[in-house]
Amino acid sequence: MLKHLSSALGLLPCRVRVPSARSLARSFPCSGTMERAVVRCLPGELKLTISFCLGGSHKHMLRDQGEALGKVLARISNGVAKGQGKAKKAKKTGQQPPGPREPTLVKLYHDGAEVGDAVLNSEAWKDGAVLQVGDVKYWVQRNPPTLTTAELPASLLAGYPVCPHLAVEFGSLQDCEYCWYKEGAPSPSSAAAEDPSSWVKVGGLRVYTPSNQDIGCRLKLVCTPKDGLRSGLSKELVSAGAVEAGPGACTFDARHMYTAKGTEWPAVRVVSYNILADVYAQTELSKTVLYPYCASYALQLDYRQSLIKKELAGYNADVVCLQEVDKGVFADSLTPALDAFGLDGVFRIKDKQHEGLATFYRRSRFNLLSRHDIVLSVALTSDPMHSELLERISTNHTLKERMLKRSTSLQVSVLEDLMVPGRKVCVANTHLYWHPKGGNIRLLQMGVALKHLSHVISDVAPGAPLLFCGDFNSSPASGVFQLIAEAAVPRQHADWSSSGADESCSMELRSAFPPFLSACAQPAYTNYVGGFHGCLDYIFIQPDHMQVEQVIPLPSHQEVTTHEALPSVAHPSDHIALVCDLLWAPGHQS
Repeated sequence: MLKHLSSALGLLPCRVRVPSARSLARSFPCSGTMERAVVRCLPGELKLTISFCLGGSHKHMLRDQGEALGKVLARISNGVAKGQGKAKKAKKTGQQPPGPREPTLVKLYHDGAEVGDAVLNSEAWKDGAVLQVGDVKYWVQRNPPTLTTAELPASLLAGYPVCPHLAVEFGSLQDCEYCWYKEGAPSPSSAAAEDPSSWVKVGGLRVYTPSNQDIGCRLKLVCTPKDGLRSGLSKELVSAGAVEAGPGACTFDARHMYTAKGTEWPAVRVVSYNILADVYAQTELSKTVLYPYCASYALQLDYRQSLIKKELAGYNADVVCLQEVDKGVFADSLTPALDAFGLDGVFRIKDKQHEGLATFYRRSRFNLLSRHDIVLSVALTSDPMHSELLERISTNHTLKERMLKRSTSLQVSVLEDLMVPGRKVCVANTHLYWHPKGGNIRLLQMGVALKHLSHVISDVAPGAPLLFCGDFNSSPASGVFQLIAEAAVPRQHADWSSSGADESCSMELRSAFPPFLSACAQPAYTNYVGGFHGCLDYIFIQPDHMQVEQVIPLPSHQEVTTHEALPSVAHPSDHIALVCDLLWAPGHQS
């Protein structure tokens, strides 16, 4: 099915970093009568940089903003003289030494007038000025749109969107120009990457989805950074490897038929998904014990990320809550990909961990007003609102210590509905303690989370609905589910003694909220691995604030088990995404 895929796994990503104007200068053509000199000068910084091509070499000067222009021009002139002296020494011996040379004329002009030597650098180097070095003139660009990061992913699969990782300074990714090319037949005398005639233009958008006709071809992206009508230097990226065949039918393909179009206000599409952190997928335990049925290449990060990005893009969601998000995956993969599809995101890493929680929201629908993230164990001991619960568990030292060792976080984002200014929604995202015998710990974690959320809403968003998503590691029979769905859990619940008598701490625990509704009901399972399957993930809503318009059907059991279990070549995680469309309840729509 994936005949050529294994060869792609060894490919390194095509990565270009442009951390400073020095790198920009390396892209300058060293020919022509009017070349470019790029000046980076920001208010509040002590230094500015001047970058240009001189005599076939790239110059990068770091100077004080408060320095007089004359000193910089003299430095350039001296540099020219030194360069000429070195060139003479490199010639054969026996040649007559050159006589004294006239200093090279170096001047700066603006609007046709020479800029005085006493003018400070910060004022002298204006956009549109002309730097003259001998017979060569340079057009000065001050703070032009500049690509600071530019890279293509390593894995290119037919049918899966290629989302470049781009960052631009002094510009906007929305304004940038994008030209995609695929490798054609090279001319007999040139390598394909260097022969313009061997590249065929195939796209003009920020994201390109290769077709089966692109299999076996490398891709090239030419990106021109822009800010309105201002343009910077283009950057050309060529993929390290060729487009490979995709995996065929995936578990989410049929689901995308329900989400081909985005929602129309006032509907809101919500996704909650544990995407399986790479730090867990790549362990020897995962490969040999947890997921021995999964092909090794299908556990590789690049492969799974290709599937995840296509899956998430196809849901056209307004709010996306993700769990088990590697820090690097958030920054280098998900953020650039989902940004290209109109979503902004925030990240909360677990303490002393390499993965955490991510919440994305469609920027045309919502504005992020504030964040109120906490580590549940830290909040329990540091926030007076939890003093009663802390006092109750302090009677059991073993349980208390176990609870305080957990790094479980709660990510809380208050969003404003841009269609109805002033209307807010509180989005919570969490991933509770995983241990099968940790039901008592999860109950305590949920008690802290609900009280914190109640105070957040009361303090910053009175009356706002709570949308609570996550991997709760709790079945519908659990105490956590009962606490959320019934607003209370009795002291007799079995979860209080889930880890044995030594850690038992039976108590009645009440929610700070009325009962919630599981928007996607209680599926047979949201997690399906070789030795376990069960419903652990939920999107909880307040039924008096929001109503369910549609639930996107989960993959069929046949689809889930085609490759025995999850993850697989057709599914990137051991969990299944929950997707639903919600409506503001009557009385809350305006």
